[in-house]
Amino acid sequence: MAQNRYSTDRGPSQRQLRVGELIRRTLSDVLLRGDVHDPDLNRHSITVGEVRASTDLKVVTAYVLPLGGEGAEEALLALRRNAGELRHLVSKGLTLKYAPQLKFQLDETFDRLEDTRRMFADERVRRDVERPDDPDGDDRDDA
Repeated sequence: MAQNRYSTDRGPSQRQLRVGELIRRTLSDVLLRGDVHDPDLNRHSITVGEVRASTDLKVVTAYVLPLGGEGAEEALLALRRNAGELRHLVSKGLTLKYAPQLKFQLDETFDRLEDTRRMFADERVRRDVERPDDPDGDDRDDA
């Protein structure tokens, strides 16, 4: 079967990754400087963990989290409310044909990281991880 060029089976293209990282840096700078004239948004110190771009680069999703995770929903609402102004400010620093539409999601990677740490702290998991691999079932060293 022929591959569709819009197939999602493959990961993001090099261009998508490059544009996503450029937008992440620019968006972080805009939020750090407090260029948006919204006191609700400027009250939060927001971390932009990742930006994923669509295949046509017209829509990007920014994964964000306020510092310490406090007031995450309030910060997300403020970002969504100011998406148009943020889009304008971010696009000034880019040389793209289109200013991408900004969408915002809460970054849950830190939550998953904490779950992974808890899992590895479990005694049963630690015992399995620390056990040496022995495909023959023989525990002696043949050195």
